Amino acid sequence: MSTLTLKIVLTPLLILAASWAGRRWGEAIGGWLVGLPLTSGPIAFFLALDHGTGFAAAAAAGSLGGAAAQVCFCIAYGRAATSMQWPFALTLGSAAFAAAAGLLQAAQPPLAVLLPATQLGLGLALILVPRGRLKAFKLLALPRWDIPARMAVATALVVGLTAAAPLLGPQLSGLLATFPVFATVLALFAHRLQGGAAAQQVLSGLLLGLFAFSGFFFALALAIDRIGIAGGFALAIAIALAIQGCSLWAMRRAGLRQ
Repeated sequence: MSTLTLKIVLTPLLILAASWAGRRWGEAIGGWLVGLPLTSGPIAFFLALDHGTGFAAAAAAGSLGGAAAQVCFCIAYGRAATSMQWPFALTLGSAAFAAAAGLLQAAQPPLAVLLPATQLGLGLALILVPRGRLKAFKLLALPRWDIPARMAVATALVVGLTAAAPLLGPQLSGLLATFPVFATVLALFAHRLQGGAAAQQVLSGLLLGLFAFSGFFFALALAIDRIGIAGGFALAIAIALAIQGCSLWAMRRAGLRQ
């Protein structure tokens, strides 16, 4: 099976599973699930297949930086959602992501600095993003095309970024792969239909999910060039799942509900 076929088959299946789970358990769980590297993880895998483990390790470091940029997105969007409609909140969040990504691309800090800075940023963001409370959970009546559209966007993102990777370079490829496309979709629908508090639920869940995201890419950046593609991804996935289990416990403790 070619790498293009893998991209076209694997990516939409991952997004389909995450979208169904989000519909079943609500806003915060949806955000928490898409905090996993559902698109950037496959991108890193295909970069390793297409360009080697050294390129993939550098891209993984870029994706770890992307977690920090996502933190900035969540803070800007989450605070704006308290008083602004979704177009303005999205604009501010996207601008914050772009500014952070640009700074990280220029600075390219080492992993030893990037990981603790990202973890600290996530901790602060959980304080700074308001935790919107919904009076009652209402399952969103999303249109039929919603999940197919998410799958199509995810597949286009994976195929497009991996195709452009030789021009963009590993660090920028990794950074751009981390824009929170699916958390943004969840937040926008929730914001439009249920108000800013629902969007804040999505973003709070996403922030907890990003602990596993950052653990995944830190492990991948360290290990893939040393132990190969299979070993590197196996280690990164194991670490991400362990952290994700802890973050689910923390979510329940924090009282983030559907």
